[in-house]
Amino acid sequence: MGKRIGTALMLLVGTLVVLVLYLPGIRPQPPATTSSTNTGTVSIGGPFTLQDTTGKTVTEADLKGRYSLVFFGFTHCPDICPLVLQNVTRALEDAGPAADQVQPVFITVDPERDTPEEMKAYAANFHPRLLAFTGTVEQVKNAQQAYKVFAAKVPLKDADGKDTGDYSVSHTGFVYLMGPDGKYVSHFDKDADAAAIAARLRQLPPA
Repeated sequence: MGKRIGTALMLLVGTLVVLVLYLPGIRPQPPATTSSTNTGTVSIGGPFTLQDTTGKTVTEADLKGRYSLVFFGFTHCPDICPLVLQNVTRALEDAGPAADQVQPVFITVDPERDTPEEMKAYAANFHPRLLAFTGTVEQVKNAQQAYKVFAAKVPLKDADGKDTGDYSVSHTGFVYLMGPDGKYVSHFDKDADAAAIAARLRQLPPA
């Protein structure tokens, strides 16, 4: 009796192993990966129409021919945005000659407050070659969609929990490294330090 039970258990275990190894949906799948090179597997970037700090219309074509570091944020951001832009500035300063082929770009997620004049004053605090773009609400929304950037207003409250009438903006904090052809190359998390960004820029082939 015990021998029969043992044989039956062995058959059951063997059947389960076969199911796990060979049947789709049961076999463990490898974690999804995102390519950091221009292989067509990443759909980030694309057409946009915005305005620079002089009010001139700019498009994605204005960035082609050079690499670009693209960051979405807003001028009223209290911490993350200035920290990221400071790191981008230091990275470009530390990367040496490799930085000459990289264009830093700052695109607002708060077009209602970030006028061309506001963007110009804000950009002056960072790298001298930083381009700052704004636009209409619809134009900015389209740019966000092209870069897969999330952004949403967050009402601010006072100490009593009442709305102040002001707001912040919650948004994606990645810095996107785009190629000279305007296609995605890689990205950096908002916590990436200047040394890590500079090291990656020094590895770039000539544009």
